[in-house]
Amino acid sequence: MKNYILSAFIVITALSCEKKSTETVSSQTTAPDSVTVPESNEPVEPSTLQSCYFAANGKDSIFVSLDDNLGTITGKMRYKNFEKDSSFGDVMGTQNGDTIKLSYTFQAEGTTSEREIYFLKKNNELIEGIGDHKTEGNKDFYANPNQLKYEGNTLKQIDCNGFEKNFNIK
Repeated sequence: MKNYILSAFIVITALSCEKKSTETVSSQTTAPDSVTVPESNEPVEPSTLQSCYFAANGKDSIFVSLDDNLGTITGKMRYKNFEKDSSFGDVMGTQNGDTIKLSYTFQAEGTTSEREIYFLKKNNELIEGIGDHKTEGNKDFYANPNQLKYEGNTLKQIDCNGFEKNFNIK
């Protein structure tokens, strides 16, 4: 019986020596800095709009895929030429009204180059700006963008479904 009383005393002493929890409960009445929005099955509209364009001139063709994220334009472009060197690369720029101003960084003849290209967007088409160019190193740009004539290649807007295959280098 003494062992039983002694064991009970040791257990009670050990339990009373445990640390007490000092957890406090906040009774905040102000609005939190962030709000958790519950998940839903509703589709989310992307902030980026993609559009694709194509032009054929004889056996030459041009493919352009543009992503517009609130006025910032990114995408891909490919000039696929029949008996001349073709080029493929990325475009980045802005749209101001109906004018799209792009910088085309591309590979051609084993060299990376950069070229300024402007398009006029009209009736679901892109019309390439034509004008005098200046070249500095591997960068080609319009000598006077204010004097461009939009009478170059006319690219028609097409469905982007499966359009990515046009950018595969063969």
